[in-house]
Amino acid sequence: MSKKRVVIGLSGGVDSSLSAHLLKEEGHEVIALFMKNWDDTNDSGFCPAEEDQKDVIRIATLLDIPYYTVNYAQKYKEKVFDEFVDGLKKGLTPNPDLLCNREIKFKALLETAESLGADFLATGHYCRRDVDGRLLKGLDPLKDQSYFLAQVPSLALKKALFPVGDLCKPTVREQAKAAGLVTFNKKDSTGICFIGNKNFKKFIQSYIPSTTGHFYDYVSKARIAPHEGACFYTIGERARISGSDAPYFVAHKEGNDVFVVKGKDHPALFSTSLKASSPFWIHEPFDFSKPLRAKIRYRQEDQECLVEKDNDGLKVTFKNPQRACTPGQYIVFYDGEICLGSSIIDCGIS
Repeated sequence: MSKKRVVIGLSGGVDSSLSAHLLKEEGHEVIALFMKNWDDTNDSGFCPAEEDQKDVIRIATLLDIPYYTVNYAQKYKEKVFDEFVDGLKKGLTPNPDLLCNREIKFKALLETAESLGADFLATGHYCRRDVDGRLLKGLDPLKDQSYFLAQVPSLALKKALFPVGDLCKPTVREQAKAAGLVTFNKKDSTGICFIGNKNFKKFIQSYIPSTTGHFYDYVSKARIAPHEGACFYTIGERARISGSDAPYFVAHKEGNDVFVVKGKDHPALFSTSLKASSPFWIHEPFDFSKPLRAKIRYRQEDQECLVEKDNDGLKVTFKNPQRACTPGQYIVFYDGEICLGSSIIDCGIS
């Protein structure tokens, strides 16, 4: 690739740090943008964003590239976080990471990059794309992040660069260390996108007041114990109920009632198919005639399935039953290494 002006979203982590270094090594004009999408501190009074910003300054100074801070906190609240909270109130388990990539990184940040005359926007995601704007899996199967970009349109992907998409994580850390990047051994970020690794229940209670509900046995319908709100529980997760003689797992939610079963492999936790709404395809038209592969959560192997149109949504039937088809989460579709798009899970079907 000939010399281009590339804006990189520099987060303060090792992946984006090495991405910036690789772009500079290739001879591109690189401009770093640090995004502030959340203004807050964690439970101990520490603000992770401030430390990340310090690392961004260190990396940009070392690489001798200009850097700027952009504040998208209001956009993030309106386009991502408010929708996340609304979903929780409805009893869903939304995934804000996909919304953040669609609305912030590959929309707001891309618009800022274009205003700076950038030819491309680069990020540290472990994925790739081809010349037609098709999203491809990253080569590291343990770190592939195409799942999180399955709501990004092809027009945005055509303007995206993923410098570490061809690398494995250990190689990224080795190359970052060799390049003298201070972030080479920095831990990967966890928790809600841009908000960090907070006590989830305590954090969400600031936005959704606790409302007493009850656990019920999914089979007998017998009431078991009270809880502080169905929004704090996800289909398939363990429900820690004091005094129980065996571990319970969440099988169903109805209003503020949570229905549980004994054993993590109880049949009620598995679905042979699911219904999904708001399908989004990175490329159209789309051929439903052949089997595809899909995953209903990030850290899952692709599963063989058949996809059918179902009114305005989709019906997805799996070759093998799937555990914990969780309403509000995304199902992401693949054809080999190509990420085709995604849809929001409405419900599993036994």
